[in-house]
Amino acid sequence: MTHHVEVAVQGPWSLATSRMFWEGFTPSALPAREGEALRATFLVEGEWRRAEVSVTQRGPTARLSLSGQGDLDAAAAQVCRFLALDVDGRAWPDVGSRDPVIAAAQSALPGLRPCGFYSPYEAAAWSVLSQRIRMTQAAVLKASLLRDGVFPTPAELLTLDLDLPGRKPEYLRAVAEAALDGVLDGATLRAMNPAAAVLAVQQVKGLGPFAAELVVLRGANAPDAAPHNEARLTDEVAHLYGRPLAEVSEAWRPYRTWAAVHLRAMRERRLAGAAPTGC
Repeated sequence: MTHHVEVAVQGPWSLATSRMFWEGFTPSALPAREGEALRATFLVEGEWRRAEVSVTQRGPTARLSLSGQGDLDAAAAQVCRFLALDVDGRAWPDVGSRDPVIAAAQSALPGLRPCGFYSPYEAAAWSVLSQRIRMTQAAVLKASLLRDGVFPTPAELLTLDLDLPGRKPEYLRAVAEAALDGVLDGATLRAMNPAAAVLAVQQVKGLGPFAAELVVLRGANAPDAAPHNEARLTDEVAHLYGRPLAEVSEAWRPYRTWAAVHLRAMRERRLAGAAPTGC
């Protein structure tokens, strides 16, 4: 059975731009597919059952077609969160009016909304896998854990004999336990003050300040927080503005995460000399 949901997206949004961004997002890249739809297979939080979604756009409306054996209304809400369709973006163009650097990024990435991790659980797992190794190496490790294209459920992850370097097996088990205990629940983290949510995530063994920010800002997709531990963003802001991130980002409220993601994407394009991709 297929469950259909229509979502009225408030503010600028382009499925095509978001899909392009996500297909270039190494930590959780979507496979490139033909056609206009964005298709993804993911675990529905809480019940941890597999769901599939096809997302299409008709003007300001997102059309979600979902299938799976679990709660498809919960799956639809999760899709809206990881695609940032649940954020009122009508004031996002105003940030560009206040900041010409962001205006240029908005023009280069029309309608982009941050996306890329299905849940804080998967963002936390990626944070562990990518510690102290190259991103491409971490992507290989993650691919080795997938089961029919989907990351293992927290319960499954606890049972695996993980042949991974260093303390990664220990930390992944801590992440799985935290997910089962509700510590990494996306809706809960989104409802919290971002700073408090980051502190809560840091209580999970193996997740330091950088990882905790990734979990909250890109896993729970909190729209308005400036990352304080992302060196490449700090360097990019210094390069473009000549002022500290904390000062610059005040003009980005209430979309500080969105602005930071745009700058990171533009940085990747500038350094690679190519079209912007996910970061």
